[in-house]
Amino acid sequence: MGKVVNLNRYRKLKAKAEAAKRADTNRRLHGRTKTERQRDEHKKRLLDAKLDGARLTVEPQPHLVAVAEPRDGDDEPS
Repeated sequence: MGKVVNLNRYRKLKAKAEAAKRADTNRRLHGRTKTERQRDEHKKRLLDAKLDGARLTVEPQPHLVAVAEPRDGDDEPS
């Protein structure tokens, strides 16, 4: 016969490992100083401004606009 495994113990160990991983992620995300958060926000604003400056404006072309055609039976409003 094989070895008997306690599934409850395995489930609890797995839940503890997941909770520890989630706690570590939260510490990394939220455990930053005010200066670090401000620096990251400033970098994000600079990158967004650079991206917006490189954006091409596309004019809408009227011949590509779809117009809904009435279907059979849709001629009269209900």
